[in-house]
Amino acid sequence: MIDLPRLNNTIINSDILDSYTTPDDPDLDTDLCSALKALNRKIVVLDDDPTGTQTVHDVSVYTDWDEASIAEGFTEASPIFFILTNSRSFSREETIRVHTEIARTLYIVAQKKARKYLLVSRGDSTLRGHFPEETEALKSTLEGFGTIRFDGEIIIPFFKEGGRYTLNNVHYVKDSVGLVPVSRTEFASDKSFGFVNSHLGAWVEEKTRGRYNRNSCTYIALDDLRARNVSKIYHQLLAVKNFGKVIVNAIDYRDVKVFVLALVQAVLDGKEFLFRSAASLPKVLGNIKDKSLLSRNELITNKISSGGIVLVGSHVNNTTVQLEALRGLANSMEVTGSASFVPSDLSCHVENKNLAMVQFDQHLVTVPGGLEGEVRRVVALTESLISKGNCAVIYTRRERIDLQGGSAEDQLAMAIRISDALSSIIAQLKIRPAFIIAKGGITSSDVAIKALRVKKARVIGQIRPGIPVWITGPESKFPGLPYIIFPGNVGDRYTLKDIILTIQG
Repeated sequence: MIDLPRLNNTIINSDILDSYTTPDDPDLDTDLCSALKALNRKIVVLDDDPTGTQTVHDVSVYTDWDEASIAEGFTEASPIFFILTNSRSFSREETIRVHTEIARTLYIVAQKKARKYLLVSRGDSTLRGHFPEETEALKSTLEGFGTIRFDGEIIIPFFKEGGRYTLNNVHYVKDSVGLVPVSRTEFASDKSFGFVNSHLGAWVEEKTRGRYNRNSCTYIALDDLRARNVSKIYHQLLAVKNFGKVIVNAIDYRDVKVFVLALVQAVLDGKEFLFRSAASLPKVLGNIKDKSLLSRNELITNKISSGGIVLVGSHVNNTTVQLEALRGLANSMEVTGSASFVPSDLSCHVENKNLAMVQFDQHLVTVPGGLEGEVRRVVALTESLISKGNCAVIYTRRERIDLQGGSAEDQLAMAIRISDALSSIIAQLKIRPAFIIAKGGITSSDVAIKALRVKKARVIGQIRPGIPVWITGPESKFPGLPYIIFPGNVGDRYTLKDIILTIQG
């Protein structure tokens, strides 16, 4: 019997990662490429917020899921495309409805194109999100057409760029104290998606309310992945049935690649799976090679005199720490005055560009008309700042608002109201900024879809590990705009500061 309390609560030294030597395997990438070519399936990734593109480049992201968009994705030369659902901001009922709709459209398009595909539900690497509702809606809808039966669901929350590792079936978040079981982090206390288990089998049991239990899960051991024991893993996958859960341990991309070798063999022999994963699996399934981090010249290709905008909605501690480091760059200059107030000297210069901190008071959500008035104030102030070449850093108050006695759905609804107000700052801009950085998953999605009106974007790479950059499409509010999607829980204290310094040159 698994010692769940010990596995859920013990912080371990991160040096353990170094104890797993990486075998010399020069043929792995070649073998993976051959396997994926033999598989010949389009990889369709449903992303519950825009941060899922944080490992890929030269890939399209669609922000709707009508038949035309999905058909375009299927006809692209790239083996993979993303559909941004933004479902982490949905209610349970809404996400089931949307995933049912997407599954129906996928079936129609795939039938017309006569093309098989693998369907990945990309969720948060810290286990937040609508699980198991999303994959169960996909499964029931697609199986309802009578042409497919899913044997299992693959669960891979590993995300190296963010310091998320799965060892001995326990999922960890790496920080300064070591590898912390995810249930001991702030993410497990999420008002909408909280959980108590770090052991992924127990987490499955918790989330499915016992319909799938920890002992029925199939566990892919790290030792077998390290030994490239493809045959053993293949036979484990062959034995999966009745939508059983497959837990994949991983601490490096090599582990995912070895697993995919076995997976492809099992699929070619008739097995079918759905996937719930973090951002690492899509990169491997799409056979996307590593690319150097983006430089300033790759981001700012047009001569624009206006300054950029940083919009911060995330409230995780990591974001607050990054804001404090950025405030140091601005020499603690705080712009909180009325809309007509624009300081003549902001005291801090980055290549002759000023940096200004602008607080957005989301606590006004409790005051009738309060958010609307705050948006008007911040829009006017931001336009004054960026028109003079300043970089405006707009951030929400760091004190969270938690509804006393409210349900998880009520909490989520209030968060959506605040995010809508925050993104409307961008929607109301009349001056084109040089760039936009959006911090936080829901914030970045709302800015992309509601404010910038992006229908299709191109992921050009990452400016820092796990931080993707989109170029907006011609239909958007600001075509060709570098749009940087900065997950709230990625990076160290100085990452936000370093990104701004990189862009400013």
